[in-house]
Amino acid sequence: MKTALDLRAVLTLIVLCGSWGLNQVAIKVGLWGIPPALQMGARSAVAALLVFGWCALRGRKLFEPDGSLWPGLGAGLLFGAEFLAIFWGLQYTSAARAVIFIYLTPFIVALGAYFLLGEPLGLRKLVGLVLAFVGLVLAFFDELSLPSRDALFGDALCILAAVLWGATTVLIKGSVLREVSAEKTLLYQLAVSALFGLALSVLIGEQLDPALAIAVVPAFLYQAIWVAAITYVAWFALIRDYPASLLSSFTFLTPLFGVAFGAGLLGEPLSPRLIAALVLVAAGIYLVNRPARTARRTRAREADADVV
Repeated sequence: MKTALDLRAVLTLIVLCGSWGLNQVAIKVGLWGIPPALQMGARSAVAALLVFGWCALRGRKLFEPDGSLWPGLGAGLLFGAEFLAIFWGLQYTSAARAVIFIYLTPFIVALGAYFLLGEPLGLRKLVGLVLAFVGLVLAFFDELSLPSRDALFGDALCILAAVLWGATTVLIKGSVLREVSAEKTLLYQLAVSALFGLALSVLIGEQLDPALAIAVVPAFLYQAIWVAAITYVAWFALIRDYPASLLSSFTFLTPLFGVAFGAGLLGEPLSPRLIAALVLVAAGIYLVNRPARTARRTRAREADADVV
């Protein structure tokens, strides 16, 4: 494993973070023609088939007994609930705001790992948590200054999604899932969330307008094929070659891209408060994820297979 990021890794990370930032825009566009539970379930189903096929081609062993079944099912349910919150939340709030709230996840993970797994916080992480909290407060005050209050419900759902994403990561860190391959962990999440979303869609009677659905197929395929399958596999490839602690420090770019794409492609408004909130949250993510100097000289291996 390499101990530093080379140009190839940095460029790949920029593409990945940009892709994940654009994902919120793709979800919002997809919701114009595909209901939330159906879209989430179908997205996971397509991605699961693609990842399974990739594993089969690479000879990855997925069905050996390793004690990961129940934790894997739990991670899958959390993953499904997380994306339902995201998809429903984006019906009420903007993609720019959603990406800020969703990427509070690193701070949920830091707190969960501290209280449940006994991982230390440290001064740097505490500063990052404070910055993120201030950014969250600014973002909420920005929404309260607008005429409409409906977006507050969407914001709350996106924060719930961040909590569920964080809970999924803590579950992976604290269970046997940290010992299995990242691809298998991802497949647990995709397969269970596919069944969950499709069953829920039928249960609540979601209706699909074929004409509108066809119009948003490109946005759906972007989520299912590019984001949920290809970019995740690319992330796993990076994890095999580079320390995960170095890679995760780049995730602060994702909300920056998300807000930029929301404004540029959907014409979403950017107020000074929202920009300040974005900067504070991105700085907090960087501080929480930035490896300590001693850790930069060690080989880090993590099994966090749940990227948005």
